[in-house]
Amino acid sequence: MEEQNKYFVLKQRAVPEVLLKVVEAKRLLDSERSITVQEATDRVGISRSSFYKYKDDIFPFYDNAKGKTITLVVQMDDRQGLLSDLLHTVAVYKANILTIHQSIPVNGIATLTLSVEVKSHTGNISSMIEEMEAMEGIRYVKILARE
Repeated sequence: MEEQNKYFVLKQRAVPEVLLKVVEAKRLLDSERSITVQEATDRVGISRSSFYKYKDDIFPFYDNAKGKTITLVVQMDDRQGLLSDLLHTVAVYKANILTIHQSIPVNGIATLTLSVEVKSHTGNISSMIEEMEAMEGIRYVKILARE
């Protein structure tokens, strides 16, 4: 049986600390050209073997999102102007809106499905989602798919 790669999208709080430290060590290596792997791993507090074990398996979501289509599901209050504010956030991050579908509100809550194309000039998608989640009237934002 052929083994398939499986990918998961997790919030940062669900990722083990060692993996977050691997990401930080990779960031140090990218930003400080003269730093060695040993120096980077010492700074973040992991072993070189942990770094090499996981370095190809973890990366920030936005690093691998360029050129992709991200589909989000947003549950939001039925409030005038909220959809406009949400779409403005997408525009600020320069993501290209491909589709929008909003359900008819039930009990004052609407569900929005939003597909955006992430271009090379698009800002950090993780930050965009965090901004959306922080908006008053937004109940939750979930990543439904990434193609």
